[in-house]
Amino acid sequence: MTAIIFNGLPLPHYISSGVSLSQPGRKHPERWAVGEFDLLVVKQGVLFIGEDDRHYRITEGHALILRPDLHHYPTAGCSERTESFWLHFHTLGTWWMDTETPPLEDKMTKADHPTTPWGKFRIPDIQLAIPQFVRLVQVSKGYELLYQLIALEKESHLDGIRFRQQMLFQELLLLLASSLIKVPLSPGAEVADQAASYLRGQYKEQVSASELGMILNFHPVYIARCMHKRFGCSPMVYLQRYRLEQARLLLLQTDLPIHFIAEEVGFQQAAYFTSCFRRWGGLTPREYRKLFAAKE
Repeated sequence: MTAIIFNGLPLPHYISSGVSLSQPGRKHPERWAVGEFDLLVVKQGVLFIGEDDRHYRITEGHALILRPDLHHYPTAGCSERTESFWLHFHTLGTWWMDTETPPLEDKMTKADHPTTPWGKFRIPDIQLAIPQFVRLVQVSKGYELLYQLIALEKESHLDGIRFRQQMLFQELLLLLASSLIKVPLSPGAEVADQAASYLRGQYKEQVSASELGMILNFHPVYIARCMHKRFGCSPMVYLQRYRLEQARLLLLQTDLPIHFIAEEVGFQQAAYFTSCFRRWGGLTPREYRKLFAAKE
């Protein structure tokens, strides 16, 4: 089953929706790279749609997401009276098909990223997999959410209503995601996740690549290759970044001395901790804490 992978933040956002009633013989409109995702859910009848070289027969209770960058066209007219929902949405974040190699970098511009010195540490690695073509596991719930979204359209000029629509849309995305047959991770991805879990659990301790290899029963070079493919860095860099993030939280939430925080998050020397913190965040720990200190 093909899925579309979305980075969790920024979230895919709702644009508009409606209901279409098609009599026998009527065809879905042909479009080229419309720039928005088009979610189609059939309540009654059948829709016949193609996307590039793939053909879909969408029957009752089934959903199809048409990509924003491809050619969409009818492959046949409706054979019976057909009622379907349509919903347009998009995302400012990165997305890709699960049959493709994930992009190495976020498609957002520099201006879209957090501007705080530590913004790079706050970008989450959440991913949401949405099936491109699937039968909803809770069909009636899906219809209910779509009807609620459409009912709010007449008042969508109001900020509060648009916010409510976004919340309903996120609930619909989760419903679609739950309809996806879970595909097991590749062996390499599982190794990377196991390594990340171990490093997070032991970040206060001194951990070496050889120790990690013994714990996971894999060669350290293989573990490093798996983690670089999944997280974009080696195990030791991943560990250091996680330690620095924990230190950042302690700097904000406590008045503990800098040397104590360094030791608490796994750095043996305060000077080295300060050097790493400044290299990754642009400020020393003391400067970072002062940045958010209460002004007299």
